[in-house]
Amino acid sequence: MAKLTLFLAYRSALVNYATPIVGDRAQAEDVVQEAFIRFMQAQGSAMHQPVAYLHRIVRNLALDSVRRRATEQRHQLEPPWWMTPDSPRTPEQELHHRQDLQRLARVLETLPEQARMALTMHRFQGHTLQEIAQRLDISLSKAHRLVRDALVLLARELVPAEDTPSDTLP
Repeated sequence: MAKLTLFLAYRSALVNYATPIVGDRAQAEDVVQEAFIRFMQAQGSAMHQPVAYLHRIVRNLALDSVRRRATEQRHQLEPPWWMTPDSPRTPEQELHHRQDLQRLARVLETLPEQARMALTMHRFQGHTLQEIAQRLDISLSKAHRLVRDALVLLARELVPAEDTPSDTLP
């Protein structure tokens, strides 16, 4: 009960502290709410200075939120060629497209079966990570990890190939 009273006493100050870091009051309130959960679960030496500990939790969560948002924005700017929809193409573009699809198929074949299934279900069939976890009988975090690792491997194998001279027609 003492933790709750302390948190409620400092809640508005914590939101004010987090707002300039995350740049949005609503996001700051979410950060403070997450900090409350972590604070309530905390035990040990950090509790000797609970107010400082609360501020540290809020600061760390706010910085994590900023980093996560920056990463998401970076990935949303321009998707790789293999994630964009088709548009009408010239014969040369059609040839490149077919070569790209063949390269994609070869890379997909190198993935472990479970990772290939998770990626296919998520990116090509539109299943959620929760649905993938249920169908493959794995945890949600494992489903996320499989899709992420498969995408990283695809990007690693396919993105550099875009810049190779073999992709250009004479």
